[in-house]
Amino acid sequence: MLLFLKAALAAAAGILVLITGCSVGPDYVRPPTAAPEAYKENAGWKVAQPRDELPRGRWWEVYNDPQLNTLVEQVDISNQNIATAEANFRQALALIRVARAAYWPTVTGGTSWTRFKNSENLGGGSRSGSVGNAPGVSGGSASGGGFGALQGSTVSNYLMTSNASWELDIWGKVRRSVESSRASAEASAASLEVVRLSAQATLAQSYFQLRALDEQKRLLDKTAAAYQKIYDYTKNRYAVGVSSRNDLLLAETQLKTTQAQAIDVGVLRSQLEHAIATLLGKPASVFTLPAAPVAMKVPTVPAGVPSELLERRPDIAAAERNMAAANAQIGVALAAYYPTLTLSSTGGFQASDVAQWFAWPSRFWSLGAAAATTLIDGGLRGGQTAAARAVYDSTVATYRQTVLTGFQEVEDNLAALRILEEESKVQKEAVKAAVRSLEISTNQYHAGTINSIDLLVVETVAFNNQRTEITIMGNRMSASVLLVKALGGGWKSSDLPSAANRPPAAKAEAKQAEPRDHSEPAAGLNLAERGGDEKLSR
Repeated sequence: MLLFLKAALAAAAGILVLITGCSVGPDYVRPPTAAPEAYKENAGWKVAQPRDELPRGRWWEVYNDPQLNTLVEQVDISNQNIATAEANFRQALALIRVARAAYWPTVTGGTSWTRFKNSENLGGGSRSGSVGNAPGVSGGSASGGGFGALQGSTVSNYLMTSNASWELDIWGKVRRSVESSRASAEASAASLEVVRLSAQATLAQSYFQLRALDEQKRLLDKTAAAYQKIYDYTKNRYAVGVSSRNDLLLAETQLKTTQAQAIDVGVLRSQLEHAIATLLGKPASVFTLPAAPVAMKVPTVPAGVPSELLERRPDIAAAERNMAAANAQIGVALAAYYPTLTLSSTGGFQASDVAQWFAWPSRFWSLGAAAATTLIDGGLRGGQTAAARAVYDSTVATYRQTVLTGFQEVEDNLAALRILEEESKVQKEAVKAAVRSLEISTNQYHAGTINSIDLLVVETVAFNNQRTEITIMGNRMSASVLLVKALGGGWKSSDLPSAANRPPAAKAEAKQAEPRDHSEPAAGLNLAERGGDEKLSR
């Protein structure tokens, strides 16, 4: 029987080689998209030097903040959204194996033993001689012939059987299913990078906003201390009748208002700290990020040309791979119009005596082939094909919209950085003028040439300008993070699964565990760095 099965598999492999060239349905071609030659908001910016390039995969290091580096590295380990996306990716990899299993015959086997007694009323005939024609028992003869030979007899049936069934992939239904599953897995890999980049960028934004609030708190505390001195000085002057009660109340109002603002900053800071804890996969109750001075500097981020964006954003890559998966499903639907050819075989050993169970005369086998086609389905196949084409058209629209959104996000953040940089320059001049005015007014106040109300007005102007400067810097840092995210964070579509980055151990495991589809190029993925050992192969 083993020789028979080997011969059957060899014949099947030969047939497979002959039919692999036939696959119904359209071959996938990426639809064109309109990409401008250059970013409008990038005009006039300096050309990026090689040192300005984003680090491959570790874009956050351009900010030169060790605390940020430590936090972002923890995101990849503990963030639960990333863990969910990674599990979805592993599921997509498993579905490739499910689809690829249809390339091979389905082989089942089993062993059974049955002992039974026949009715004595089966019919006439002698009960002498060998037992034959028992239910499930092949071969044998009886002196009386027919069922009479089994009249009242007790029979044992020892059976070992193996069945093989194989539906030939003549029209490429299986190949298209594997193609669709593979493209879906690649889309899932890109979606994992989308989630990862989003979590990293959100954490960086939250971190810089938190540091900007720390700087505002420092400014508020410093301003409150200055207002406290003015209040104390005004209170002493009021006690001796030099200042009016209105001057004292105004000084107190300004002091308490500033103190209240310093307290209010703590609300948003706590929320940002809690958000960072959640991004790190930690309970907000056990995470604390102490206040610390940070020298925030906006790095130069090279935008490149718009056409590069199609290769640099993982969400665009995911949308493109979803198109390929939907295109392959059209071929799966069209294959239903064609007949199916199924090969089947059965073989084994059967006997009524255990001593003769595996004897050569106890063998039995059968071979067969069946062709079938659907004659009337009430429009089922037409509806399934139309639905597959509609899904594909939907993914095309989604892909093009994703590309347009990517261009918009780059332009938005290039504009934000350009405008905020101009605003920052003007605001710095305003702060310098306000601080100089405050110095002069403070000297005049101590000299007695202006009253406390005039000094508080100048102090308030200086404080508001300094606080605005901090806010603008925080906005510039957030815009730079969003630009990095819009540009893909140093990611490229070539980072999608490929055979080159699979280690030898994974290749050997895949060779043993999975059959090969030689009709398509190879690709694979090593997940060792992400805590998994799955691989994507073609």
